[in-house]
Amino acid sequence: MKAIRVREFGPPGTMKIEEVSDPAPGPGQVVVAIRAAGVNPVDTYVRAGTYARKKPDLPYTPGFDGAGIVESVGAEVTRVKPGDRVYINGTLTGSYAEKALCPEGNVYPLPPRLTFAQGAGVYVPYATAAHAIFHVARCRPAETILIHGASGGVGTAATQIAKAAGMRVIGTAGTPRGLELVTAQGAHFAINHRSESYAEQIAAATGGRGPDVILEMLANVNLARDLTMAAFRGRIVVIGNRGTIEISPRDAMAKDVSIHGMMLLNITPDESTQLDAILAAGLENGVMTPVVGREFLLAEAARAHEAVLEPGAYGKIVLVP
Repeated sequence: MKAIRVREFGPPGTMKIEEVSDPAPGPGQVVVAIRAAGVNPVDTYVRAGTYARKKPDLPYTPGFDGAGIVESVGAEVTRVKPGDRVYINGTLTGSYAEKALCPEGNVYPLPPRLTFAQGAGVYVPYATAAHAIFHVARCRPAETILIHGASGGVGTAATQIAKAAGMRVIGTAGTPRGLELVTAQGAHFAINHRSESYAEQIAAATGGRGPDVILEMLANVNLARDLTMAAFRGRIVVIGNRGTIEISPRDAMAKDVSIHGMMLLNITPDESTQLDAILAAGLENGVMTPVVGREFLLAEAARAHEAVLEPGAYGKIVLVP
């Protein structure tokens, strides 16, 4: 089968498509024929060797999210069978490939209403958004939430979840097309974060009080201003960051604002169980509908890694073997 392989950490060009052996399932394992693999910003950090967690052993195949059809199962597998449509939330061999070996517990039914490309955009975006909203920020109905980058994969997921949870949603984007998407996902206000007056527009949308919760996708650019915009005892959840920033702690002290960092890989087993239940319910009742912005061929993985970090995010980026 064909798979993307990384033999040294570095720029996108370090990813090469190679011919590798097909995986075979052992006890409790499942082989999924990948129809689409999700591309996430975290994939680029791992490939570059800058991720905060332990680096994978080289060589490796990138990819965490994916969707496809169960090809074969090992002994003791009971949840899925060959021919089932599934999405995955982690693999043993990487999802940037024609096939992926997965623990049974990482394979979930893909609802018929979703395409494989949408299935590849389920776990990381929606689990990240749900973890930030429910576990980290501990959001409550009627609170106001500001979602930076609400037109991206995590942003659209967070907008859908927060709206369904009874929150007042303000979403930002940087293009007219992105703002249209933010509105279409249910945000009460869609604001261009490239506008010089965007902070004033957010203040006006909250009656001068500021957002109770801010989901921050690019902390190295926005965190200092977030502290001045947040409501009294507001919570800022740092989901994404690509550098350093200077802030004034007094801005946090003045309103008792708290800053929470999070990484999805840090979730506890109990939180993982809760997230599985949230995603299952959201997919079943139609609240969660991934937005696919662009599709690239597997051989174009390097270009996809560049695209996922470009300004003007619009939905999920996926690779198609």
